Amino acid sequence: MFEDFVDKLKNGSFLTLETTPKHSPTFKPVVDRIEELGLHKLVDGFSVTDSPLAKMRYSSLFASLLLQERFQKPVIATMSMRDRNKIALQGGLLGANEHDIRAILALTGDPVHGSDQPKTKGVFEGNSTMLLDMIKCFNAGIDYAGKALEVKPKKIYPFAVVNAFAKNPKNLQKKMRLKLEHGAMGIITQPVYNIDNAKRLLEMFDEAIIEVGREDNPQLIFGYFPITKLRVAQFLSSHVPGVYVPKKLMNILYEAKKVSEEEQERVGFEFSYHLLRELRALHPKTHVMAANNFKLVSKLLNNS
Repeated sequence: MFEDFVDKLKNGSFLTLETTPKHSPTFKPVVDRIEELGLHKLVDGFSVTDSPLAKMRYSSLFASLLLQERFQKPVIATMSMRDRNKIALQGGLLGANEHDIRAILALTGDPVHGSDQPKTKGVFEGNSTMLLDMIKCFNAGIDYAGKALEVKPKKIYPFAVVNAFAKNPKNLQKKMRLKLEHGAMGIITQPVYNIDNAKRLLEMFDEAIIEVGREDNPQLIFGYFPITKLRVAQFLSSHVPGVYVPKKLMNILYEAKKVSEEEQERVGFEFSYHLLRELRALHPKTHVMAANNFKLVSKLLNNS
């Protein structure tokens, strides 16, 4: 399963779909909806978020297990440094490994000041590079303290994230280089909305690979979040660091919204549809995010 997944990432077309567990004791309705729309037939794998924005949600590891068992396709399970110390992170990796959850997206995690849980405290023993280093250790058969594990874990495949835009491109390239140095095999960007921006990201990534001296063909994966509403564009532009929403798109959505809600959605869908095609033509490694709006994703993928 994972060998084919990695081969697609490194040598072919690669498409994953993000899922977000809810404030609920069951993830099954999300899995059922994916199957109902046939999305599992259109993607190479999935990812599961880990309580984004510090909002308490169903476990990313258990959700990953449900998805992977249902569709027999790899799932990238997100693990955040925000909520766990070294002991809990490594224990989670060990348990996940036995159940074949072996693609891990290492995140530092959103700050806790916006949490929906009162008086929440973040752990943050380190940033995402510490988790990447833990994965390196596990792949060598030892824990983070250097102690040999009784049984060597099955190979773990580490992923990381970077912003899609920065006022100082050198800072962004430095982040890419850092995550490559710590072993990330795939680096997913925040949503990209401009092809010129996408080209610059690829150039920076190629330079970072050369600087690090990686010869195992790590890959940049474009984050893609379709926009069909002005309020979504405004939220991403104002509240999500590292995302650049072109003013042209904002203006188009604004004018369309003045006509009607239907026109706004039509214009947004058209832009998102063409953007997806352009990104895939440039570099067919894409991670689709849509806040569980699977009907929209189905429409986009079935028309692409």
